[in-house]
Amino acid sequence: MSPQQMPEAAPAVPEAGEEGVVVATASAGQTRDLGERLAALLRAGDLVVLAGGLGAGKTTLAQGIGAGLGVRGRVSSPTFIIARTHPSTRGGPDLIHVDAYRLGSLEEVDALDLDSSLQDSVTLVEWGEDKVESLAAEPLTVEVRRPHGGLEAGTDLDGADDGRRLIVLRGAGERWSRAELETLAEPAGPLESLAGAEEAGSD
Repeated sequence: MSPQQMPEAAPAVPEAGEEGVVVATASAGQTRDLGERLAALLRAGDLVVLAGGLGAGKTTLAQGIGAGLGVRGRVSSPTFIIARTHPSTRGGPDLIHVDAYRLGSLEEVDALDLDSSLQDSVTLVEWGEDKVESLAAEPLTVEVRRPHGGLEAGTDLDGADDGRRLIVLRGAGERWSRAELETLAEPAGPLESLAGAEEAGSD
């Protein structure tokens, strides 16, 4: 299937044998749009862990979340700052954007003192899998996948490839119902199986 034939947004598709909700996006713009829709579900105290390889599009999704929350400043990879606060312009929660790539221990995570701002903000952590989940009782893990793997380098979608992504959302606890996460997929467009989306990436 060519990029022109891809649906504007495929409905959520459960992957066989895997807990979570999978949403297919066909471009960097659609990945940002998904981030904006996800932002509508977020509230103060939420911890979102962004997973995925280099160049998968985690920062692209984070930009959409920032836009949806209406925060000040461009959301970009905070690699050299590690943690950046984006104040809300709407009276909602601030966004704490963290890059945990260089953090090698729980002690280094603790040193960021994320606990002190967690309850009043939305905390978004790239490269945080198996590092920060214990900070919240009910974290949401969002994994960004290329249909056929990732790049060796790079941090964003733009200009790197055709932009197709599979976004896997897994919520812990009662905070995240499957039905709520499935609302993130737009209702328009034909239902595609996960296998079909992966086959499209090989054309």
